[in-house]
Amino acid sequence: MAEPQPTILIVDDEASQRQLLGGFVESLGLEVQEADSAEAALERIRESAPAMVLLDVRLPGMSGIEALPEIRKLAGDLPVLLITAFADLREAVAAMKGGADDYLAKPVDLDELEAVIADALGLGEAGAKAKDRSIPELPPGFVCESPAMRRVVETAAVVAPSNAPVLIMGASGSGKEVVAQLIHQWSPRAKGPLVAANCAGLPESLIESELFGHTKGAFTGASEPRQGFFRAADGGTLFLDEIGELPLHLQPKLLRALESGRITPVGSDTPVPVDARLVAATNRDLEQAVGEGRFRDDLYYRLNVIELVVPPLDERPEDVLPLARRFAGEFAGGPVRLSPQAIQCLLTHRWSGNVRELRNAIQRACLLCRGDVILPEHLPPKIAALAGATASPTTSEGRLSQVERATILATLSECRGNRTHAARKLGISRRALIYKLRAIEAESK
Repeated sequence: MAEPQPTILIVDDEASQRQLLGGFVESLGLEVQEADSAEAALERIRESAPAMVLLDVRLPGMSGIEALPEIRKLAGDLPVLLITAFADLREAVAAMKGGADDYLAKPVDLDELEAVIADALGLGEAGAKAKDRSIPELPPGFVCESPAMRRVVETAAVVAPSNAPVLIMGASGSGKEVVAQLIHQWSPRAKGPLVAANCAGLPESLIESELFGHTKGAFTGASEPRQGFFRAADGGTLFLDEIGELPLHLQPKLLRALESGRITPVGSDTPVPVDARLVAATNRDLEQAVGEGRFRDDLYYRLNVIELVVPPLDERPEDVLPLARRFAGEFAGGPVRLSPQAIQCLLTHRWSGNVRELRNAIQRACLLCRGDVILPEHLPPKIAALAGATASPTTSEGRLSQVERATILATLSECRGNRTHAARKLGISRRALIYKLRAIEAESK
């Protein structure tokens, strides 16, 4: 008979936040209990003390800080982790003296949360991973070969089933909208609409009407009523890109819509119920914008419960060639392969424009390529100029360079593991290839 897993009590007044954190805790192989108030949490602890409590600071009635002494009276050794907004950080640190074992500031970093849970429950370094954190089926062509992108996808899988708003951060062109599409596809709202809007591309004079709709005659030119993006996304997901560009005077209205599930069209005094899950994205540092008074802190913390950051392409080199091959297949309309020299160029280039820049480079190469092989000269000049620039096969310590290692493994994968064919494509002998593969294996140990 399997041993019962430790139970973690999650205390938060918002059901979507409990669902979100609960899904992550369950992905660690642990059991979950929920409470929507400090009073309900105390009752739960009286009935059957959990192994640990995740306690939000801001609660209706008794706050999380006020609940701490009461929890200590009921269960003196019960580990309590405070979940706090940055604005409450000083209060949370002071609460450590009142009995909290640790605290995490929002947005919660899942790796940090996992480490704290494992430490508090004495599960050891990998003990909290009692259950494999699997991800749903990825859509065709979705690339996440790199560990960095894999972590993003795992987080998306945790976030998707919840109705909580999601904030996706990352550099321009890194793939934030693709991640938003993934969250929608994996959510219970997948059969509903996914409506996308770019806040930076909407005229400031019309953005309120575009988001919340307007009545006929609400302003000059409003000859017909408009439902707006929120109502268009009813039953589905609204993706707002460049949320940092949302005018400050409209941010309270967006916050009210998130908290109440109602919007008020321009020209109307009657709120309209709407059921749309918000996923927002930004390439700006919103925490800095909050500090400078350009973005409301309450909206920021409402959006950003769990950290979801899409890394730049330079931080996920394992994704470069799979993405390049995917784009080549998309633009060429037939089988096209990358020459070893072109592979070297792609792996050496610093992708300041991220996935968008790579896509444009491959589109250009497919237009200029007359055969079925992409050569360096088909790539943009600044990328093609890197051909041969990293000709040194090893580093100064005698180890294989990252570029050569990636080129060898990519070519071997392209040749389906056939070393003879891979050696021929790389322009080296089979024996030399075997020697290099042994070096790669030794380095990875």
